[in-house]
Amino acid sequence: MNLNATLFAQLVVFFILAWFTMKFVWPPIMKALDERAAKIADGLAAADKAKTDLQLAERRATEELRKAREAANEVRGGAERQAAQILDEARAEAARIIAAARAAAEGEAAVAAQRAKEALRDQVAMLAVAGAERILRKEIDAGKHAELLDQLKAEL
Repeated sequence: MNLNATLFAQLVVFFILAWFTMKFVWPPIMKALDERAAKIADGLAAADKAKTDLQLAERRATEELRKAREAANEVRGGAERQAAQILDEARAEAARIIAAARAAAEGEAAVAAQRAKEALRDQVAMLAVAGAERILRKEIDAGKHAELLDQLKAEL
């Protein structure tokens, strides 16, 4: 066996195999590797973009939360001011109603006292007339007159 011919045959087979591999096997493998590298790069870019979007969304959420808190504080402050105003108005209205009720009660009491005085005067006048009538019907006697006046005093 000739070493040179075997070596030469092996070299030819090796070069044919290398050429076949480089022509038909290597390009699809490289294409698949390039596609995979592109997908990985796209994934990393998407992850970076998602990370920045997340940070931006967190900043926006923080800002919106701050604005919402400020708005809530403003609404609460307005509500407290309005409640205080309504309470003051209610107190003033209650004081006015109480004053009106007192004035009305005092007026009614004064009217009732006046009526009572008038009724008392009428009764005293009627009793005086009745007493005078009794005195005039009877004979004039100081003892009887005193007795009748005592009876009138008892009736009053």
